[in-house]
Order: sequence, then structure tokens, then C-alpha cells
Amino acid sequence: MKGFILAILASAIAFVILLNVLPSSMLQFEGDNVQLALLALGVGVVNAVIKPIVKILSFPISLMTLGLAGILINAGLLLGVAYLADNWAKINFTIGGWPAGGFTAETIVGAVVASVLLGLISAVIGLVVKD
Repeated sequence: MKGFILAILASAIAFVILLNVLPSSMLQFEGDNVQLALLALGVGVVNAVIKPIVKILSFPISLMTLGLAGILINAGLLLGVAYLADNWAKINFTIGGWPAGGFTAETIVGAVVASVLLGLISAVIGLVVKD
């Protein structure tokens, strides 16, 4: 339980860093700290529950692409969190204008860049903060 809470805090810190680093055309969040915590909780749940299942099912593709499919899986999961945040939780979180706008090339680039940076920042935070 302690590791799960630390993972949620790490993803919240990573989101704050991402929102300050990436331009608003790639990643946009308009809300308060409670909504940021809910968004981090959503990412934590997706990473803890859904991501391992998707990784196991996509193992043959990951093996053929030498792990590069993992970046697309993370981007897809991040887009899923953005969709759920916008439609269910009514949190204004968009990636490249999606889900409010259409699904464009800017959405794909924003999701891939955000997922790579989110993974890097979370890894650095994980090295600094031990369970």
C-alpha cells in the first residue's frame, strides 16, 4: 500500500513537471490540486492494474520491435486516462487537443512525448524515493 501511494505521489509530481515543461499545445491541464491528485490516482490505477495485462498481451509485438511498442502502449494508456478524465471525472486534461478536439497527428506526438517524459521523470523520482 505504501508503494502504491508513493507511485501516485510520484506521478503527481511528474505531471506537475510535465505541465511546466511541455507547451500547452501538447499537454494541457486546467484545474486545482484536488483534480491533479485525482488525475494522478487515475494514472496510478491504470499503471497498477491495466498496464501489466496489456504488457503481457502485447509481449510478442514488444519482442519483435525490441520494446519500442512499450512507448506506444504507454502513450495509448495516457490517452485513455485523458479520455476518462474528460468524460467521467470532468477534469479538463487534454493531450494535443484530444479528447475535446479530434484525434490528430499532434495528439499522437503529444502522447508519445508525454509518455516518454512521464516514464523518465517517474524513474528518476523512483530512484530518489525508496519504498
